[in-house]
Amino acid sequence: MPILKCGDTWFFGFDRLMGTSMVNHLLDTKFHGQIILALIAITLGLFGSAAKAAHGEQTWVQAQKSVVVVNPVWPGYDRPGFGAPKGTAPAGSGVYFSVDGKAESAFIITAAHVVEAAESIEIIDFSGKIAKAVIHAIDARRDIAILRTKLIGISISIRQDEPVIGSHVCALGNSFGLGTGMTCGIVSAVRRSNIGFNDIEDFIQTDAAVNPGMSGGALVDPQGRLLGLIDGIFTKEADIDAGVNFAISVPLIQQSLASQLKAGVQF
Repeated sequence: MPILKCGDTWFFGFDRLMGTSMVNHLLDTKFHGQIILALIAITLGLFGSAAKAAHGEQTWVQAQKSVVVVNPVWPGYDRPGFGAPKGTAPAGSGVYFSVDGKAESAFIITAAHVVEAAESIEIIDFSGKIAKAVIHAIDARRDIAILRTKLIGISISIRQDEPVIGSHVCALGNSFGLGTGMTCGIVSAVRRSNIGFNDIEDFIQTDAAVNPGMSGGALVDPQGRLLGLIDGIFTKEADIDAGVNFAISVPLIQQSLASQLKAGVQF
């Protein structure tokens, strides 16, 4: 950074410009302390805002109460966790949301491929409570499903503006069926389409670790606000994290909800 380079040149070249005795005098006692305070102030000014923007425990605190484990029961089985179609995790994730800004909701948004073939569905909230859920609406073209449950949850906050490439994000979901956890990274790209997962696509690409079981989970900003719905892992060899992962953008989610409302679905 220019100001640091300038500071380096000034400090280390000072004895050659003004003489050793003068340097010793200026760096003595009070002046020495003033230099240290000035450098601290410069450092805080340069990096303070970036530090505040980074994800951390506050991200988890703000978002995790809105994220649930989604356990579908697949045809031919009497309990969840078995029998998922090839290439599909036996469990998934979901996020409590509200279309009218209410703090609590009975509706959960998830990825359609997690639940569309399920004979029944159970969800587990952040506190470990288990409840039945049913498919309330489904948008197969965008891979979005809405579940309804009697277990009321905390609606996640929504971020409306598009995230900046390089900004911090975190993914919350039920990785490998272990329960809800959080991984973090950055936004790698926005407005990705023609990837081949869904008929209609508008993805946020991230390098945050995403693994089977996280589909339907939340991609959030450092403040825990929803940016997208975790949907796919791009890999040709195996269903593992490869650092190229995709979340359905908030605008596409809102487009889907608008079409559901227009069709008469009530939330």
